[in-house]
Amino acid sequence: MSMKICALTMVYRDHWALSQWYMHYSSQLGAKNLFVIAHGRDDKIQNICPEANVITIPRDELDRFDYIRAKIMNDFHSTLTEEYDWTIRTDADELICLDPSHYSSFVELLSKRWGPAVFALGFELVEEQGQTPVPMDTCVFDERIAALFTGHYSKAWAFRQDARALRHGMEVGKKRASRANFAMPEGVYLTHLKFADTAALAKANPHRKEVASSEGTGMPGTAWASPHVEDQRFFSRFRSFQSIPWETARNKAYRQLSVDPVREPNSGTVRARGLRFEATTHLPEWFKPGELKT
Repeated sequence: MSMKICALTMVYRDHWALSQWYMHYSSQLGAKNLFVIAHGRDDKIQNICPEANVITIPRDELDRFDYIRAKIMNDFHSTLTEEYDWTIRTDADELICLDPSHYSSFVELLSKRWGPAVFALGFELVEEQGQTPVPMDTCVFDERIAALFTGHYSKAWAFRQDARALRHGMEVGKKRASRANFAMPEGVYLTHLKFADTAALAKANPHRKEVASSEGTGMPGTAWASPHVEDQRFFSRFRSFQSIPWETARNKAYRQLSVDPVREPNSGTVRARGLRFEATTHLPEWFKPGELKT
């Protein structure tokens, strides 16, 4: 029996990022295997993802935002396990990319014995000064190549039937946290698109601030509460760093992040360390759209 893989995300108004998510995963998994949870009614989502499965849920209460969001995603993932062997779970602004010299498809990668979840080496894809916005129907990798590796986005992204996501990692239970397999295969990358298009960022920020300023507990932190300040701080830091070759930057980040994860017995989670790196780089040519299929 062939392996079945789907992709799942949850989104609110982040239309540009969602268009990139849909193009990326539909080309590799087929649009019928994509599931989009719309957090609040938004007719544009079905237009952006015409052949995906769109599920709309109410957006009446934002209390305990992060907890509720994670629970909704975990519960829906549990439903998908009746049909799929693996679920790719990312935010709408996160794209998993495979180096073709290591893996030709998600099926080839996920056929290996990785344990309950698979992690990726994460980086920020960044708009450089003078670049113009990326149209919604254009692949971002055709227009952006500047990158900065980050432990914060070296997240768990693919989950087996019995695995749950929590705080960028995998929830394995208190007894298993100290010994659960931490798998970050070489040649697997998580591309975070938040800073890849400043025009899209400006449109998304008011919605982030709305959530962070809502009454209640468990709201996102400073990055959402004061998005413009945080964005300016990021770009200032990014432009102050030296640019080094991809191989050099990648090797250093992978060497440090693929081992010694954070293991939290109290919450039963395992995640990559939130390391920061202070050298930028540029993507190799293979990131441009290719023929990666399942």
